[in-house]
Amino acid sequence: MTGVRRASSGTAWEPVVGYSRAVAAGDYVFVSGCTSVAGAEFVHPGDGYAQTVQAIANVRAGLEALGASLDDVVRTRMFVTDISRWQEYGRAHGEAFGGVLPAASMIQVSGLIDPRMLVEVEAIAWKPGIGAADGPVVGTAADVVAAL
Repeated sequence: MTGVRRASSGTAWEPVVGYSRAVAAGDYVFVSGCTSVAGAEFVHPGDGYAQTVQAIANVRAGLEALGASLDDVVRTRMFVTDISRWQEYGRAHGEAFGGVLPAASMIQVSGLIDPRMLVEVEAIAWKPGIGAADGPVVGTAADVVAAL
């Protein structure tokens, strides 16, 4: 039997906005948009590559909290504030996903929640049975990030 499991990043804004860092449902894990935040602090101002690396590390933490990994990712979306910097974002994405080659989109947006943020990354992973009520829960995404 499949169900739904959720992982939190432990940030203060999740309960205010009403979302989870990652949700396992059926055979999929859906990871909410991740930005260049370590804990509750914005990091890497002005550096599109480093912000993307951090955002993907946060995606990884959400996946790992539910028992999945970057190797299970089948879809990513990158929301960027300046598409002319696509090579910075793309290089970080390629380093993380070059062996997996998920379907991917890079979409320019007018802004993100913090004007210093250049990129937000969300992902979908496929791992049969991961949403089962008795599936593994490793901990919160915040626990995984703290261990990095």
